[in-house]
Amino acid sequence: MSEENKNREAEQHRVNHVIEEIDQRQEKLYTKLAGLKESVINLRQNFWEDVSVNLEESDDVIETHASIKQQAELLSERELFHGKIDEELKTLKKLKNNPYFGRIDFREDGESTSEPIYIGIASLMDHNDDDFLVFDWRAPISSLYYDYSSGKAQYQTMDGTITGEMTLKRQFMIRNGAIKGMFDTGVTIGDELLQQALGNNASTTMKSIVSTIQKEQNKIIRDEQHRFLVVQGVAGSGKTSAALQRIAYLMYRYRETLNKDNVVLFSPNPLFSSYVANVLPELGEANVRQTTFYEYLVDKIGSKLTVESPFQHMEDKLTEVRDTHYHTKKACIDYKSSLNFKQHLDEYMSSLTKDGLQFKNISFRKEVLVTKEQIRDYFYSLDPTVAIPNKLELVAKWLLREIKKQQQNEKNKDWVMEQMELLDKEEYLQAHYHMQAQDQDELYADETEEDFLRGKVVQEAFASLKQKVKQFQFVHILETYKKLFTDWPLKNAPEYWDDIREWTSKDLSQGYLAWEEATAFLYFKVCILGDTTDRSVRHLFIDEAQDYSPFQFAYIKEQFPYTRMTLLGDINQAIYTHEIKGSPLVPNNEDGSYERIVLTKSYRSTKQIVDFTTYFAPEGEMIEPFNREGQKPELVIHQGNIVEPLLAKIKALQENGHETIALICKTQQECDELLELLSDSLLVTQINEKTRSYQKGILLLPVYLAKGIEFDAVVIPNVSEAMYAGEAERTLFYTACTRAMHELVMLTDGKRCPFILEVPEDKYKVITG
Repeated sequence: MSEENKNREAEQHRVNHVIEEIDQRQEKLYTKLAGLKESVINLRQNFWEDVSVNLEESDDVIETHASIKQQAELLSERELFHGKIDEELKTLKKLKNNPYFGRIDFREDGESTSEPIYIGIASLMDHNDDDFLVFDWRAPISSLYYDYSSGKAQYQTMDGTITGEMTLKRQFMIRNGAIKGMFDTGVTIGDELLQQALGNNASTTMKSIVSTIQKEQNKIIRDEQHRFLVVQGVAGSGKTSAALQRIAYLMYRYRETLNKDNVVLFSPNPLFSSYVANVLPELGEANVRQTTFYEYLVDKIGSKLTVESPFQHMEDKLTEVRDTHYHTKKACIDYKSSLNFKQHLDEYMSSLTKDGLQFKNISFRKEVLVTKEQIRDYFYSLDPTVAIPNKLELVAKWLLREIKKQQQNEKNKDWVMEQMELLDKEEYLQAHYHMQAQDQDELYADETEEDFLRGKVVQEAFASLKQKVKQFQFVHILETYKKLFTDWPLKNAPEYWDDIREWTSKDLSQGYLAWEEATAFLYFKVCILGDTTDRSVRHLFIDEAQDYSPFQFAYIKEQFPYTRMTLLGDINQAIYTHEIKGSPLVPNNEDGSYERIVLTKSYRSTKQIVDFTTYFAPEGEMIEPFNREGQKPELVIHQGNIVEPLLAKIKALQENGHETIALICKTQQECDELLELLSDSLLVTQINEKTRSYQKGILLLPVYLAKGIEFDAVVIPNVSEAMYAGEAERTLFYTACTRAMHELVMLTDGKRCPFILEVPEDKYKVITG
């Protein structure tokens, strides 16, 4: 028997042993689970029988409360333990199929022999809990597997650096407990394992990649030194996957102090949120808080104003006719996305300490109790050196006193009696008991049940008004913000300032916030009403960070002042901010708080697709393809009707085994037009900004919703010069092309777009139909 076969047989024997250990542990846990389940059921059924209830004396009430609390805590403890066992069983089930994916033999300095370390998605100890059969991929020693080849190596622990020598690095492909592949490898995780992982069909959800993490990705995952970790990664470089593994690593590393509510992920769209939702559960971690920046803004701004979505913003931008308003729109976007606008806002807010803050009347039952002029006069009578939010606190207290006076005046009015007649029996009974309790109290000797009920009705009627005052709703934030564009004399005004003022005033008068306006308005609102910073968030992850404007990123930094941030993106795909300078992906690192990691190798697409897209990448950065061969991209030049050649190409792609084929258009409008042409001939699933998930098949979507997602094959129905021409469309075209894993097909009925002309003709295939 060859040495290779002997090694494989020995390794399979160990796999079998590990699976036996898993079986034993599962059996013990199932026994525990059954007994625990029965215990929980009994506790629930007999809860009140086991509690001593006595409410006659105050001491008895305290004793009863303690008894209930003790019983509830016991039930909660059992249920928590039940949940932990259930989670452990889920992990063991995953390990049984694939116990581990890697092995390293490491000899620590000063030791005579090497110790084999097996690495998997979770730790596993033997039945005596003496030895690790499998180490969690996030354990400190596991970093050796990702960072080193045979030879000198080291890893960090809580106690310092451990140095030694790695004498073996081996990879496994194990399925259903059987070794399907095994090979020794160098510093980079072996091409064989990556080839298998990348050669599969696209999935509708992102999968865990812990077995194929590369050295540069491992650096992202384990960085703990920097407040801002910036990852500039080319399309398909695995930056999002690495970020999700980073979340899992941090949850493991700080499991005693970090939980799912302390971590927030800003996704580019709801579809992407669904796409990545399975990764953390696959690794045994709960999903963290996921939202889009748009959803975050809408929640903070409130429902009274309409906020333009970034997708509608993009759609309008791409479909607009360059009419007389074009330069105004562009000037609005550029100015309100800039830090220059933030500075102007700060100057305007500083002026509001002296004059200009707008207020609302305080009204009750259509009667004005306190006029906005009275509120303004009181506000500006206070010490001008006191911060605006603190002065508003004083105004609120004054208003509550004024409202309380009016509340007493309302008690004897007719409307109160009308409301009393609508009270139910329980409230009348409550009034009766109240009067009985007050019989001995001289203070209430003259109070009748009617007085009590009148007071109750008025108190409830004024409750919502008081709550609004406590929330500073007497401040007219929108009107005050609007005056920046109508009355305030701005120094160093930007180009087209008069047009910007007119355009903005019109939108604000209609209660509408354009996408570039929303962050600025929220920043203004927060500064006026007071601090709403989220101190519970310890780690914030921002995907597609290149699409955040300088103003948006500055706002995020101020709202999460104690939060570590991981920013991920690709400046080649800056479809929202391609003309705005100051990307957060290229930070100013004067204080050393930023670590910038650049990923240049693309793993998603075949070598042929990467070679093709590299020539028109917007920033011209070096892109290194992973060595996975495939078909050259195809350019189909057809005459007239697109339906026949398009159906033919889709059929060919399906025959090639591609399960997920994306028809990626420039806009939603183009998608709608194409769907109408294809609906009688082909089953197509259209994706829009409200889509939360998708199934395999023929998908139709605009390019700005395809960001971060990959497909077996991509078809771009119209790559003519008329569709993709100016530099503004370069990032769109690049993004669309780089969604393809295996095949890329482009169609045109006229001149090909200028970006294709930048590519040597031997890099793609031209088909004339």
